[in-house]
Amino acid sequence: MGLMRGRLVVVQVLVVSMLALLAVRLWQVQVVRGTEYVKAATETRTRDVVVPAVRGQILDATGRPLVRNRTTLVVSVDRTRLNRMAGNGEEVLQRLAGVLGRRPTELRERIRACGPGIARPCWPGSPYQPIPIDVDVTTREALQILERQEEFPGVTAEVQAVREYPRKGAGAQALGYLQPITQEELDRRDGLRAAFSGVDLMGRDGLESVYDVPLRGTPGMRRVQVDRLGKVIGVERHVSPIPGDTLITSIDARVQTLAEKALAEAMKGAPKADGAAAVVLDARTSRVIALASAPTYDPAVWSGGISETEYQRLLSGKTGKPLVSRAIKGEFAPGSTFKVSSVSAMLRDGYPLHGKYDCPGSFMVGDRPFNNFRGIGLGVLNLHMALVKSCDTIFYRAAYEQWLRDGGLNPKGRPKEPMANMARAYGFGRPTGIDLPGESPGRIPDRAWKKALWAVTKEDNCRRSKTGYPEVAKSSPSRAAFLKRLAYENCLEGFQWRPGDAANFSIGQGDVLVTPLQLAAAYAALVGDGKLRSPRVGWALVRPDGTKVKEIKVPVVGKLPITREERAYIKGALSEVASDGTAAGAFSGFPMDKVKIGGKTGTAEVYGKADTSWFASFAPTDKPRFVIVAMVSQGGMGGQTAAPAVRKIYEGIYGFKPDGKPSSSVLPGGRPARALPVIAKDGTVSR
Repeated sequence: MGLMRGRLVVVQVLVVSMLALLAVRLWQVQVVRGTEYVKAATETRTRDVVVPAVRGQILDATGRPLVRNRTTLVVSVDRTRLNRMAGNGEEVLQRLAGVLGRRPTELRERIRACGPGIARPCWPGSPYQPIPIDVDVTTREALQILERQEEFPGVTAEVQAVREYPRKGAGAQALGYLQPITQEELDRRDGLRAAFSGVDLMGRDGLESVYDVPLRGTPGMRRVQVDRLGKVIGVERHVSPIPGDTLITSIDARVQTLAEKALAEAMKGAPKADGAAAVVLDARTSRVIALASAPTYDPAVWSGGISETEYQRLLSGKTGKPLVSRAIKGEFAPGSTFKVSSVSAMLRDGYPLHGKYDCPGSFMVGDRPFNNFRGIGLGVLNLHMALVKSCDTIFYRAAYEQWLRDGGLNPKGRPKEPMANMARAYGFGRPTGIDLPGESPGRIPDRAWKKALWAVTKEDNCRRSKTGYPEVAKSSPSRAAFLKRLAYENCLEGFQWRPGDAANFSIGQGDVLVTPLQLAAAYAALVGDGKLRSPRVGWALVRPDGTKVKEIKVPVVGKLPITREERAYIKGALSEVASDGTAAGAFSGFPMDKVKIGGKTGTAEVYGKADTSWFASFAPTDKPRFVIVAMVSQGGMGGQTAAPAVRKIYEGIYGFKPDGKPSSSVLPGGRPARALPVIAKDGTVSR
């Protein structure tokens, strides 16, 4: 009996002790650390989710979509959460691969971080961003993931908007593409993290890049209640996102398609052609109506992650580097299209506007003969006919005389360099400032440039003058001997601006390089009001309900330093090139009585390659509405390849068949769009 009583006492003591311990613990939890645990409980009960805004569309000048959105079910993976699991979440990936019909290794490749030595597919964005691994899943696949969330931790399936390109590769380089925001960008750019939804993409090229901020809009916020598995059980607060602005461009989708088709056909007709570009500008405003580059590509390849094979194809020289816009980034010798600048330089240097000039078959520049095309002399010409017939020797003589007046090889004081300065006044040698990224400046060589180049290359030239070019000698001993002799000359006197440099400059050869866009902007200034403008692709930003946010103006950046009479004289000469000059063959049968085309052909020599084919044009000649420039690399003569391509664009714009008979026009009335399309409150567009 005593033993039983003793045991009861022990039990009572234990019970009292446990109650006391529990009371102390309750006091510690509720009183001492109560605030801390309440805060922790609140944090684990709610989640703040940033809701992405719908990205704005990109429309053409009449409201046709160039880039739009479509909704689709997207499956994404939280790599950080996955890597914290046993086996780095391999079991989850195995189950997910089974649902999506993919290989587990393929999914693992898509979520690994991009870096040196890592081939695509890989993830170039922030490691804390959900990584989309399938951007077009079925409803059944999404439900399998959502209804069995405990089997797919770190995996989400949501309806998201993805970019769609209804015209495939038309204008691809100008439109640009989207890619994930990187962690470095989030860390570097103030305010970006706060506006980042976690699934946003950023414009990486073209219009998507330049107008990224207004297109992206403002994300919203949703505070949700979740259970222990992270499943949403309620919404506490919701702030709706503000959709991105719609970008209306001055591009006309029909003219863009027409230009790209004309380039493709021109390249097919020139067996060695390896690239081409076309620019169509409004002659009065310098707004861009079409900006084409060939070869092109379908920007849809970026959606959902691009493969290494496709990525390398976009950058490969073998495929023509379709990612690069030759219209704004390609630099080429302009050939005789450049003579409008040289004529202007002659006029400013005192050569008479209505003077007579001898056009022999050859002209001695120093101790070297410089020949006309095929060595044919054309007799005595005025400047009008010098442009129509594209006489070279008149320009060689003028350039040589100017070089001599500047002091020749040993100038005293500051040389006038009239041709180089006039070229810069036409906008050559610097970017036009178009609202697209990565524009090339071109090159206008002069005496200062020659000295700077010599300083950089002197050491290599002096070395090569001794060692020669053994790697070239294996295939071409004569070429190697020429290069060694050239290296010797450049080592000793490569800083000198030689008479041959000046002569080549005058006809757009030698070291002169321009982009097709620069040439188009220069011609627009010449045949328009004499003002040089910085072309614009963007026309206006509007809200989805049609409210105008901003009209994008075309800035004036210069004025041609020639008189109105001189501009009219040059324009008058160019107005006869397509009917009686070097482009007459290309425009044979074109109804010039209805729409007269003016312009200038160009055939630029490139060592080791076929000639670059150019045609810079405008129409109608009396009151120009369009400036069209086409360039075909390795296309041959300007009148044989580029000019026929331009003719096809004009035929489409004005509604003519190849035989000159009427046809349907892609631009009714043959005029660029004069007013912005009207977007109604419901988002519909009326043209």
